[in-house]
Amino acid sequence: MARPTNKEELLKQAADNFDKLMVLFNDLSDEEQIGLFPFELRDKQPRDCFVHLYEWHQLFLNWVKENEKGNTSPFLPAPYNWKNYPDMNNKFWEKHQNTPLKEAITMLQQSHEDCLDVINSYSNEELFTKKYYKWTGTTSLGSYAISATSSHYDWALKIIKKYKRSLK
Repeated sequence: MARPTNKEELLKQAADNFDKLMVLFNDLSDEEQIGLFPFELRDKQPRDCFVHLYEWHQLFLNWVKENEKGNTSPFLPAPYNWKNYPDMNNKFWEKHQNTPLKEAITMLQQSHEDCLDVINSYSNEELFTKKYYKWTGTTSLGSYAISATSSHYDWALKIIKKYKRSLK
């Protein structure tokens, strides 16, 4: 699917990809939903993918909130940057090893809705004009929103599809 280029496409693609992810997951049996992936990844089961998405939603939501208040804040919290962010992802994984699947799903569903609300609160121009906000650097707010939602859902869909294929 093409990368969204406007607010309407972003909202639709985020909602559609999220729905596809949940339908795919819900097609798994109860045992499969908590099963371990038979391939080597940081994330070992669907729950890990869900909490990863949740944590990236939190990055986006907190970043927007802080910058809206006038507190210049980078997207990635210190000490992380775009070179070492895999370390941050590992910390997210460690943080949620005791998070129950049901709780992970509830958290993800809420944070997904929160992200859509934030996206909806901006105009198309505010979302898709590069450098519209100083705090987005050389890119657009929409680009960050895409990364936190629709394209990240694609990532999770691919992993869970791979897992489902491995069950056959």
